[in-house]
Amino acid sequence: MTEAHLTTPRMTGVRIAHTADLDVTTLKAARALLYDVFDDMTAEDWEHSLGGLHALIHEDGELIGHASVVQRRLLHGGRALRCGYVEGVGVRADRRGRGHGAALMDALERVVHSGYELGALGAADEAATFYAARGWQQWRGRSWALTPDGIRRTADEDGCIYVLPAAATPLDLDSDLTCDWRDGDVW
Repeated sequence: MTEAHLTTPRMTGVRIAHTADLDVTTLKAARALLYDVFDDMTAEDWEHSLGGLHALIHEDGELIGHASVVQRRLLHGGRALRCGYVEGVGVRADRRGRGHGAALMDALERVVHSGYELGALGAADEAATFYAARGWQQWRGRSWALTPDGIRRTADEDGCIYVLPAAATPLDLDSDLTCDWRDGDVW
């Protein structure tokens, strides 16, 4: 064996687990990873990542990638659609560009396609190209949220929402899309 071979990180693959099946150490590591990846990460953002399935990548015993999919309801075309909403997608800075993000999304997209009517996510500008290349489609219509005070416009989110059709659900990407309520960023 060469020295270079000995220092090559070993990726153990993507582990899928429900929040309830993750131990405290793993949850703390995932939260710390996301706080390192995102400058504007909040407690609500972390909360949004919980309660569904997590995709995790470890290298040499350390968590280097995380993403999750949680169930939400999106209102579109007079229907409440069961949505697999993707949250907390992040790869440690020194491990980016090696296919880890794609591996995380492969795992979550399988979940979306098998269990939901569509997938959705809010994409930062720097990630939009990544999601579009994977077949996620930018929502061109207006965005709204069903708040405790009624339906409210979320114009700041327009152009940042991406969807992944997962069933024979017709979607009009130019029409309105309304999400269910949650604390923090609703989208």
